[in-house]
Amino acid sequence: MRIVVTGATGFLGGRLCHYLKARGHDVIGIGRDAAKGSALQAGAIHFLRHDFAADPVEEAVRAIGRADAFVHAGGLSSVWGSRETFWQMNVTGTEQVRDMAVETGAKRFVFISSPSVSFSFTDQIGIRESDALPAPVNAYAASKAEAEKRVMINAGLSPIILRPRAIYGKGDVALLPRLIRAARTRPLPLMRKGAAVTQLTHVDDVCAAILLALDAPLTLGGRIYNIAGPDVLNVCDIIGAAAARARIEVRWRKVPWRLARAFAALAEWRAGLSPGAPEPPVTLYGLGILAFSHVLDISAARRTLGYEPKVHFIEGLNETFRPGEVP
Repeated sequence: MRIVVTGATGFLGGRLCHYLKARGHDVIGIGRDAAKGSALQAGAIHFLRHDFAADPVEEAVRAIGRADAFVHAGGLSSVWGSRETFWQMNVTGTEQVRDMAVETGAKRFVFISSPSVSFSFTDQIGIRESDALPAPVNAYAASKAEAEKRVMINAGLSPIILRPRAIYGKGDVALLPRLIRAARTRPLPLMRKGAAVTQLTHVDDVCAAILLALDAPLTLGGRIYNIAGPDVLNVCDIIGAAAARARIEVRWRKVPWRLARAFAALAEWRAGLSPGAPEPPVTLYGLGILAFSHVLDISAARRTLGYEPKVHFIEGLNETFRPGEVP
């Protein structure tokens, strides 16, 4: 299969390119980072440097030629940013990739969305894809929810949307490293007695889910699937295990949720008024992840796609941080 992967110079996209190539597929990776693109080319992966915000789409279509499928793993993923930026990158950008897929004759479009679209400031256990979405918790979640709608418009692409929960693994520079940096610099808020549980998903399990979606019958187009790892984990235990790899003892400070929420709201308000709107030291969404349980029901992916997560957290942590390696 000739597969186009956007976001190929990012964490998931790069791993996916190698994963698909190793399984005999002809892969074209699209990204903005020329240096990382050269590394892909060294692995016999075709690389196309393209910036969807600046470069003509027609040039990319001509360079790709024909394609069987697209995986759109690109976009802006962040807990902070302006609505305009998220909309440009995640909504307009997704529309451009969708239209490119049509022009190249692709018959399957896999869109990597986010379970943040289903997050709310309350404990959520067993979230199903069919559940009504709450009001978006931030601009990122709003842009992903809208992008999902734009993807589903074109039934001819037999679109499948995946919502992978908290991707981690070797090469991750966002999830676990971010938690470790926070634990290294300051006490972390312990809210609601530290009872929140969640899931993480190893990048290889996400790649396996994407391949299952690519191979799924075209009649499954128009479906959304939650993707997560095999373990439901206490959030404090996740942070403690990751910090231990950096030889950091996590300092917890008990804080009432309402007080923490008020502080985060004030921090976001002040950041929004500052020149350049820099990311505040704490965000409402970031606090919500620490305070509330958020567990996805992955039974639909198991039943329909044959998805079965294989990488347990401790195994994934060992792969992420090699012995003796300080993150």
